[in-house]
Amino acid sequence: MSEVKKIESFKADHDKIEPGIYISRTDGDLITYDMRTRKPNCGNYMDNITMHTVEHMFATYVRSSEIGDRVIYFGPMGCQTGFYLIVKDTEPQKVLEVVKTVLQQIIDHKGPVFGAERKECGNYKNLALKPCVKECKAYLDVLKNKLEVDFKYAE
Repeated sequence: MSEVKKIESFKADHDKIEPGIYISRTDGDLITYDMRTRKPNCGNYMDNITMHTVEHMFATYVRSSEIGDRVIYFGPMGCQTGFYLIVKDTEPQKVLEVVKTVLQQIIDHKGPVFGAERKECGNYKNLALKPCVKECKAYLDVLKNKLEVDFKYAE
């Protein structure tokens, strides 16, 4: 059996990660972004309904954005402290600009949650816009208040 390698996201010291956006890994022209909405290991975790709704809303809006054809994946972290966004062949500053725009679109969204019908989702009753908007507002405030974003984890 070959040696098991530690995955990239486990190499970051989670006690030093603050809310923000980071490059978790680069694989050729694919960049995985760690969209950290809260500090890890502090007991302040996202509930499932919030994660699920942000996933529906953010994934829909980002795939409808100017970089939509380069979005490979968007989804929640199992640790309930943020999301992963994988984008192909796009500058990090452009991704950050789009992330901020998408968060604002979610905050301003009127109408039902995207994909909130039985035929569209395997847990369609577990969606609610209000906690999603609250999460997106808090995260957008974090990103707007960063004077400089270098996309690197603290060492």
